[in-house]
Amino acid sequence: MSVMEKIEAPAPGPEETVRLGSEAHLRLMCRQLLDTHDPYQPALIEWPELEEETRKKIVSLPIWDMAVQTEGRTGLFVKTFGETVEDPLLKATIDMDAFEEARHKVVLADMVKAYGIGLEPEPDYVKPRDPEWAFMRSGYSECIDSFFGFGLFRIAKDTGFFPPALIDTFEPVMREEGRHILFFVNWVAWWRRTMPWWRRPYFEAKVLAVWLFLIFERIDMAKGMGDNSKAQENNFTLNGSKELGVEVSFPELARICLSENDRRLAPYDKRLIRPKFVPAMMRLALRFAPKTKTI
Repeated sequence: MSVMEKIEAPAPGPEETVRLGSEAHLRLMCRQLLDTHDPYQPALIEWPELEEETRKKIVSLPIWDMAVQTEGRTGLFVKTFGETVEDPLLKATIDMDAFEEARHKVVLADMVKAYGIGLEPEPDYVKPRDPEWAFMRSGYSECIDSFFGFGLFRIAKDTGFFPPALIDTFEPVMREEGRHILFFVNWVAWWRRTMPWWRRPYFEAKVLAVWLFLIFERIDMAKGMGDNSKAQENNFTLNGSKELGVEVSFPELARICLSENDRRLAPYDKRLIRPKFVPAMMRLALRFAPKTKTI
């Protein structure tokens, strides 16, 4: 099979059983991301005119520096990992993932310019020494942040904090985040089953190390260590509902996030596995949480 034939190979038919780690699994997870690509151009986005009160509320959110820098770093990490991949279909998919991540940064940069949001100077984005570690760090971090981001985006929509026109403008970015985490967790499952046996212990140690890194990183965020403005910015994922002008308890937020996570991933092929760790931890926490009404 030629390189182009490999890249253009269709996803397995709906009647075909897909075993994790199989060639069919690889085609399914790659085609899911490639075939659902939205070719929108950030330069053509018409940012809606906002009422001054709404604009000030959005400008005041302590997330924009972190959001732009995260997308810039993630785009580089994913692109660098793609340079190490030999399989043409997988490489094309990871390159598309990197392109979309870099495009997110452009969208955010255009937005902050349109609404007069001041940003700190961006740091230099350094190419990672271990591309696989960097890809896994970005992927698992997205699984955490997207889970809460889906819920907070829903709250911003339901409360009117974001006007409908702005919700519609950001919706393609939210869809892409769902596609990215779906691809990532399936890549992990596929790679676990296809890598040489002697690499597996090192890979599993690396997975554990990434999770410990992310957990301790978020513990530091929750403690509000370091500069107060940075702590507030980093802590937005867990406490963002207050910034949106809504008092939502943790159980309420968890239920909203679980519902939105399920809804956003539901349209994709059921043979693809979904992110499990964060939803499982939230469901476990809810078993011990008091029953409260959702907003």
